[in-house]
Amino acid sequence: VQLVESGGGLVQAGFSLRLSCAASGRTFNGYTMGWFRQTQGHEREFIAAITWGGGSTFYADSVKGRFTISRELPKNTVYLQMNSLKPEDTAVYYCAAGLTGPYGSDYYRSPDEYADWGQGTQVTVSS
Repeated sequence: VQLVESGGGLVQAGFSLRLSCAASGRTFNGYTMGWFRQTQGHEREFIAAITWGGGSTFYADSVKGRFTISRELPKNTVYLQMNSLKPEDTAVYYCAAGLTGPYGSDYYRSPDEYADWGQGTQVTVSS
């Protein structure tokens, strides 16, 4: 399995970026795709997730209303549209894939539920 993120960069506060995660190496039906971020000295933080088959979406409170996760099945690609960026959004952003957990549970929030990870892409938001 290979997950390759792209789209990171330097942007001013208030502007937007779109991250992409190109997935390959397996069929992802039955999987959840997640976006996490991490800053130095801190644990990986859940940002958003989407179930590959049904397209159900989940968000951290810190990004709800600003970030949108989506997937494009023919391209095996997951996107994270990030609007109204803030300096505190600065981090390395990771794409991850893991088996979809029980309905109604919050399995998608835990990095431990994801077996496969991309290499990460840096997002820097200047004030």
